[in-house]
Amino acid sequence: MVGKLKVKTLDKLPAGKHFDGGGLYLDVSAAGGRSWRWKYRRPSDSKETRLTLGAYPAVGLAEARERRDESRKQLREGRDPGAERRALREGGNGVGAGPATFKAVAAEWLEKQRAAMSLATYNKAQWQLSYATDLDGLPIDAIKPPQVLAVLRKLESADILETMHRVKSRVGEVFRYAIAAGYATDDPTGALRGALKPVVSKSHAAIIEPKEVGALLRALDSYQGQPTTMAALKLAPLVFARPGNLRAAEWREIDFDAKEWRIPAGKMKMKEAHLVPLSKQAVKILRELHRLTGHGRFCFPSLLSAERPMSNNTLNMALRRLGFDHDTMTAHGFRAMASTLLNELGWAPDVIERQLAHAERNKVRAVYNRASYMEERRQLMQQWADYCDQLRDGGNVVAMKRKRK
Repeated sequence: MVGKLKVKTLDKLPAGKHFDGGGLYLDVSAAGGRSWRWKYRRPSDSKETRLTLGAYPAVGLAEARERRDESRKQLREGRDPGAERRALREGGNGVGAGPATFKAVAAEWLEKQRAAMSLATYNKAQWQLSYATDLDGLPIDAIKPPQVLAVLRKLESADILETMHRVKSRVGEVFRYAIAAGYATDDPTGALRGALKPVVSKSHAAIIEPKEVGALLRALDSYQGQPTTMAALKLAPLVFARPGNLRAAEWREIDFDAKEWRIPAGKMKMKEAHLVPLSKQAVKILRELHRLTGHGRFCFPSLLSAERPMSNNTLNMALRRLGFDHDTMTAHGFRAMASTLLNELGWAPDVIERQLAHAERNKVRAVYNRASYMEERRQLMQQWADYCDQLRDGGNVVAMKRKRK
């Protein structure tokens, strides 16, 4: 069957249902999540229903079509694909199916969590679980602590301790879901407490002394690499957004007339939409960049594929090329740099924290303090950009207007 969808356009489809043929469609959520679904009528009562065939991009177009065709074959044989899948899930065993494997339960858990996850978190969860492939084919109820420990020891040996602990946490989430769903009776990760090397907590390195910040900004201007990387380096200190948000910025989020960058909730750590007022300096950088990448989706596309944003290591690698090691400055450090200096210059902490999109730690205060401080934040962002210009030029720095209340 010839379908209507094309592989090269799947990443560009807007929110909604996009049909391919034979009842198959790609369901794109407002947060950017993409799932393959198949619409069919149950043989028992001819009632229309839907079956999830997997998440894109883990399941590509060709595989989705194969799964649709397999389900249609079941339907022609008088079997209900959805009912058979539910029977397998509810019983833990199907006719001739055997015990549920770790891979199958992990996929089921991930699909159920998809609606509550941002696309970035969903992709990260997939990546983290990919480290546990040694468990994939094992019956989940038969997996013991030493088998999980063996998986984690590989990461420990590679000295990627933070990743190791995050993988342990994800695997634990899968097991806790398996217990609730009746697939397993125990979570083996609970027995691993104290068996692994701990992560030594370390703040993101940042330059915060005004004279050194000026030297950093001059260094950024001297970067001789890719134009998109250069633009990202120059924009990073002006917007001080999280590096993941910056590299994944899309042109549809930029409003040149309003001088705003509107980041949707699905991309934000706290699941709330965030607005970044753009200074005239930031707008100039983006307008120049638009001539290079404005024809595509991403402001800073990957060099390997325009369908993906630049790598999360790009900015840090660029800083290394400029001579700033990981103990001196990081891409995330632009946030600490702005926060420190803005506080020292007298801006109200609430305004700074709101612009940083930090969650209010005091939950009671968070309920009542819903002010967005938009006018103050617009002033802050422009005066911050002007202040950066002064530091870059190395002249006499004039203190910014104090906004503390």
